[in-house]
Amino acid sequence: MSNEQQVLDRIVENGVIAVLRGLEEDDIVPVARALVDAGVGAIEVTADDAHTRPKIAAIDRELADDEAVVGAGTVLDAPTAQSVIDAGATFVVSPGIDPDVVSTCNRHGVLAMPGVMTPTEAITALEAGADALKLFPATTVGPDHIGAIRGPLGDVDVIPTGGITANNAGDYLEAGAVAVGAGSALIDYEAIADGDMDRVRETAASFVDAVETARDR
Repeated sequence: MSNEQQVLDRIVENGVIAVLRGLEEDDIVPVARALVDAGVGAIEVTADDAHTRPKIAAIDRELADDEAVVGAGTVLDAPTAQSVIDAGATFVVSPGIDPDVVSTCNRHGVLAMPGVMTPTEAITALEAGADALKLFPATTVGPDHIGAIRGPLGDVDVIPTGGITANNAGDYLEAGAVAVGAGSALIDYEAIADGDMDRVRETAASFVDAVETARDR
């Protein structure tokens, strides 16, 4: 089994990717630990500041491989993809499709998950070598759009992100999503600012519980 498939299997098994955006370096490891303790199985650090690489490396050092997989999001070009992979990212997520990003991931055995909205974009991403598809922004089109993409393409793995909450995650999973990605609905930034990791853990646990309940229906 390839590394990409192993990482994807971990994400699908758990069903939740926590998207961390704009956190200080000092907060990143305590927050990641709280999320994992709450049952989150995948941590995505967005690559939109100069400290993305050390943040990913710090999480990678803190978490054992059997606790959670760590990746990078908002990856817009191949040099950034290479940088986060060097830091320890096991999956790379983009808001759109850049074949060079996908190629870089393929070369290093790292899961590539470009963002798509239409069937045409989905086909383009898969032909470029994508391992899974990020439906983004998901709430713009709603859960039924997953079927519209999977209909002509078959059993492709779609992970919606953007506006996913504990209240609507189940709708996307029932529509065929293999997992969901969430940021502010899963991560309590006010609690982080207060240094309250117990509250961070409780908020995340409620989201994870909602996903598990939806999958058990």
